[in-house]
Amino acid sequence: MKPAYDPDRPDGPRRARAYLLRVAEPPASALAAFVAEHGPVAAAERVREQRVPKAVAQETCARREAALAAEDLAVAAQADARLVTPEDEEWPAWPLLCLEVATGRGVPDVATPLGLWVRGNATLEQAADRAVAVVGARAATGYGEHTSAEFGYGLAERGMTVFSGAAYGVDGAAHRGALAAGGVTVAVLGCALDAGYPAGHLGLCNRIAEHGLVVSEYPPGTPPARHRFLVRNRLIAALTAGSVVVEAGARSGARNTAATAGALGKVVMAVPGPIGSVTSVGCHQMIRAGEATLVASVADVLDTVGRIGTDLRPEAARPRRSTDGLGPQALRVHEALGARKGKSPERIATESGVPLARVRAILPALELDGLGERCESGWRRARETERTP
Repeated sequence: MKPAYDPDRPDGPRRARAYLLRVAEPPASALAAFVAEHGPVAAAERVREQRVPKAVAQETCARREAALAAEDLAVAAQADARLVTPEDEEWPAWPLLCLEVATGRGVPDVATPLGLWVRGNATLEQAADRAVAVVGARAATGYGEHTSAEFGYGLAERGMTVFSGAAYGVDGAAHRGALAAGGVTVAVLGCALDAGYPAGHLGLCNRIAEHGLVVSEYPPGTPPARHRFLVRNRLIAALTAGSVVVEAGARSGARNTAATAGALGKVVMAVPGPIGSVTSVGCHQMIRAGEATLVASVADVLDTVGRIGTDLRPEAARPRRSTDGLGPQALRVHEALGARKGKSPERIATESGVPLARVRAILPALELDGLGERCESGWRRARETERTP
């Protein structure tokens, strides 16, 4: 008897996963666990035949008849896209491991994806190797878009992959900044690759695909929906070392990404903004509550998530003063010297609180260092040091 899974019986894990991605709405935690236990081919056959636990049946019963794996793979191929699965070398297993760990800890709705539809010239595993997410408000201010573009450019210039969601505002600015630097950027969508959303960023997504990747968990034809953007946020958080929130209101999808990143054990960073800006309220709340590290530059981000010996900035050289080498008593004597009029050693001792014998020993040393000089009325600061800060 022909298995119920025909007429689109998979000849391998890829087609099985294509089928499973269509029949269950992500994150489908029960189905992900079922696939991990039985393998994708056996799991796909059992789903089609309804030989599954109740939790899996609830996630798949509405769509289990949608055996469109071959069609979905063909549509993707026509659009120069591909389905990347855990069986592929390109699969970012290490970054996505945090989803499995978090699920095991009881964190809800963070199941590992069954596969990812990908379009672009980069390799997903390599793109996620050194990656930072830059996310924020769609209704971004000029400050937010400028800052996002600067962060995207600076991170890409330092060899980091910039992940974001291809939305208007902060996301788009971060992608454009990375592209301007000639770097790799990845857009993770909350709809299918062919959904044409957002319409104003179709050209941007094409440019991203040329230099990076456009990624989705959703099969061809899946339209955008609010819950899908929230679900895809776990992928942005998981595939990166940390997330930078540039602007976020009190209720913001970017804050959802940040919260997910925190639950996955990833670093959360936030950029401060003007205290009266409603688009920075979320950032300020996260910083104040200790939920995010304040970052004000690309160097701050690299210090927070960069690799030791590779990305960390060297300690900035501190400006030196001519008096930096003086001991405590010598510094007090120098401060007691007048800028123009000379003072006697006795007066200097009184004003500095340094014993007279010690003052008499320090004054010639200051003269040798070019910090003091003897004049007709006593001792004063050397003229050339008056301009030293």
